[in-house]
Amino acid sequence: MSPGILGKKIGMTQVFRADGQVVPVTVLKAGPCIVTQRKTPQTDGYDAVQLGLMEYAKASRMTKPAVGHLKKANAEGVKFLREFRLDKTPVDGDLKAGDRVLADEFKPNEKVDVIGVSKGRGFAGVVRRHHFRGSDATHGSMFHRAPGSIGASSFPSRVFPGMRMGGQMGNANTTVRNLEIVEVDIEDNVILVKGAVPGPNGGYVVLRRSKR
Repeated sequence: MSPGILGKKIGMTQVFRADGQVVPVTVLKAGPCIVTQRKTPQTDGYDAVQLGLMEYAKASRMTKPAVGHLKKANAEGVKFLREFRLDKTPVDGDLKAGDRVLADEFKPNEKVDVIGVSKGRGFAGVVRRHHFRGSDATHGSMFHRAPGSIGASSFPSRVFPGMRMGGQMGNANTTVRNLEIVEVDIEDNVILVKGAVPGPNGGYVVLRRSKR
């Protein structure tokens, strides 16, 4: 059983449950994937499986080491690779290089974590980026959207790491935990998960079985 699967975000819609409840869902094109490498504690120092989303990419657009790595698993053209750590020791019939991973390994009502790259918003100030309230906009105030004090001058005479300030917003790896699988379409390799997932439509996502 695979610990996860790779895919693409298609978009959002809604479905109706049997009791008439409306559920917002995100449609994910999950797989097909191929196992490009099986790592073991004996050879690599830890137990993991590397999956590749089966999408064609020209060899001329890839590095020679990447082409040689994929050729070993008969997975030429795969360009999106991700690794999943395994907790249990390998057993007979476990995943090995060249095996296929499809959406049928996941079932409705199962919980998954979805990992993606959030939409990039460029440079943003503290009001938008960190939801600061801002100061008064009346009575001659000249201090509307500034962050305020970022540290004392005498001691410690420096800005502490992690201080909330303006800067790059979005475009970061984001994980949404414990999303419920509402429906699985085995024929089209489509998985519908309840709620929103990070990233734009067409962005790559990683689905892994929930750890919590």
